[in-house]
Amino acid sequence: MKSLDYIPTNKIARASNLVTTGIKLGGNYIKYYSKKALKVEGSRQRLDEENAKDIYNSLKTLKGSALKVAQMLSMEKNLLPREYADQFSLSQFSVPPLSWSLVKKLIRKYLGANPDSVFDSFSVQSKNAASIGQVHQATKNGKKLAVKVQYPGVADSISSDLSIVKPIALRMFNLKGQDTDKYFNEVENKLMEETDYKLELEQSQWIAEQCKAIPFLRFPGYYPEFSSEKILTMDWMEGLHISEYLSVQPQESQMNHRLGQTLWDFYMFQIHHLKKVHADPHPGNFLIDESYNLVALDFGCVKAIPDDFYHPYFELSDLKIENNPSRFQEILYDLEILRTEDTDNEVVYFTELFGRLINVLTLPFTQREFDFGDAIFWGEINSLSETLSSDKRLRKMNGNRGSKHFIYINRTFFGLYSLLNDLKAKVDTEAFRKYC
Repeated sequence: MKSLDYIPTNKIARASNLVTTGIKLGGNYIKYYSKKALKVEGSRQRLDEENAKDIYNSLKTLKGSALKVAQMLSMEKNLLPREYADQFSLSQFSVPPLSWSLVKKLIRKYLGANPDSVFDSFSVQSKNAASIGQVHQATKNGKKLAVKVQYPGVADSISSDLSIVKPIALRMFNLKGQDTDKYFNEVENKLMEETDYKLELEQSQWIAEQCKAIPFLRFPGYYPEFSSEKILTMDWMEGLHISEYLSVQPQESQMNHRLGQTLWDFYMFQIHHLKKVHADPHPGNFLIDESYNLVALDFGCVKAIPDDFYHPYFELSDLKIENNPSRFQEILYDLEILRTEDTDNEVVYFTELFGRLINVLTLPFTQREFDFGDAIFWGEINSLSETLSSDKRLRKMNGNRGSKHFIYINRTFFGLYSLLNDLKAKVDTEAFRKYC
């Protein structure tokens, strides 16, 4: 894969890249309609494949928050055509790395010397390249290390990337009014935090210490003396990413259930005890080692859960909605799903829609043992996704719905549920409480 010597960071350069991609997409549609007129079988699928590939190729050269969007979309398997989900999932593992000359320059800038002076050895080729940084293998005093090098200009381009995306998002999700800024500010603040490797080091060490009692869960050690705001050094952890592991492991496996239990306990402990959570649960952030331990990586995105959101949000899992309609409606106002200016029709519509959503998403909390491989459960999630993406009434209504905290908390739950479904795991939903 060709390495990069330069990443565009200003708004004009990054927007130009996307305009070029738009021209390519237009060409793809011309080819599609020609084939459709000739009734060529599979032409729609090929259109989706070509569009997804062109969009991904554009995003991967931009890196940063643009590529992070693709990574987030790849987790929403039920909201995208398969061709887009498959292509965007490459953002977790397969993006072009920085050139060696640029890596050396960054190490000198942030650690004060060339890589071969700071470390005993340092790999020229990166081992992993993702949305915000790439990882090189190094050694120091007999220890094998992972050195994460942040792409230059990532923090500087976040605001410009979001300003490009904002008009598209406003139209897609029918967002209106000035209060839409709260959603974009939430995303921008979290993305900015992910570019601060000193903060990530602190968060990583803190969560590892807090969660050390959970069995079969491992974390790398971190090295502040070889880290900075743009360089992060930790232990090199051996293992397979979850997708790699599942390609060689039978789906029905006791080890899969154990891994799923560890994953569930890890997340529930963070959410209910720490009130802070690793809010980026995609497959690239976990390894499974040779002893079937779960290795948790990358704590750049950690979401704090304030009490005024936590209490109403999790009260919903215990609330019998059909028996407590007035309390349910109060919670909807607390969580900003319902608004004081809503019409009677909007109140009825969003109460019914969110009621259905909650009944599905809180189902795991209503049972002591839950099977995340259950086809009926995933059928309900798919059906909800179809409703949310195709309901014409929803498109006509003001889309400014929900507290800003929903963005990362819902992302956490959908990502967690997806990983547990991949593992076909059965979990004891109350087991985490013994670690609190």
